[in-house]
Amino acid sequence: MSTGTQGANLVVIHNGEVSAHSPGPGTSPSNGRIRAEIVIVLGLSLGMSALYAIVNIVNRATRDIPLSQQTASINVSRDQREVFDLIYQVLGIAAALVPVALVIFLLWRPERPHLARLGIDGRRPWQDTRDGIGLAALIGIPGLFVYLGGRELGLTVTVVPTDLGAYWWTVPVLLLAALRAGILEEVIAVGYLFARLRELGWGPWSIILTSALLRGAYHFYQGVGAFFGNVAMGIIFGWLYQRYGRLMPLVIAHAALDAVIFVGYPWAAATFPGVFGVPE
Repeated sequence: MSTGTQGANLVVIHNGEVSAHSPGPGTSPSNGRIRAEIVIVLGLSLGMSALYAIVNIVNRATRDIPLSQQTASINVSRDQREVFDLIYQVLGIAAALVPVALVIFLLWRPERPHLARLGIDGRRPWQDTRDGIGLAALIGIPGLFVYLGGRELGLTVTVVPTDLGAYWWTVPVLLLAALRAGILEEVIAVGYLFARLRELGWGPWSIILTSALLRGAYHFYQGVGAFFGNVAMGIIFGWLYQRYGRLMPLVIAHAALDAVIFVGYPWAAATFPGVFGVPE
């Protein structure tokens, strides 16, 4: 008997007869390999963002200026010349989505739905959109009060969602940035982590809390209030994903929230400068 490989199949030759066997479920990666993969994926994306955010908040907290008097800008200009600013913005959005492409590659299944392990099947787009918009409203209003309360208590910095110039492309780029955030964070912090940690035998609430703590950690640069607010959001998102197994409503909710914040900030800062304006 001899063996050889042919494409994705295992070719077995026994007594002159050739048969091909597709790899079965038993060929899944070992636990050690899964752990290493998780470290690499997070190291290329949200995990590294979390480390930077933790260092950033320690830096901010050890300054003489109170947190509420400090600012954190999210979408900033990258060049004084408009055309290069636009190019850098688009390149930055594309680069941030490379880890998502890696996750899709790792969890892609040959059979349909290809992204079932990420909770994506594309079978209910309108219902997913409806649920996502509803979830955005449910999360967004309490989240605003958490942010304002954190500022009043001195636990949260003043967040400037956009510091871009007023160009023809500003709003489209901000919408793309919101979509990038929704895709990147929900695909990796929820879809990917849930899939891999389940394979490691973790229980539902261990996964939900780990995902939520990661979400809070990479928002830590905005302050303690933002950390706990995003942990709460992560618990809600994680519970919904555990219960219904659908990722697109979470992506849509997150993107819709950020779109409203990014695009609406200049109006809010001009209309309510004492609430949303940058402290002098």
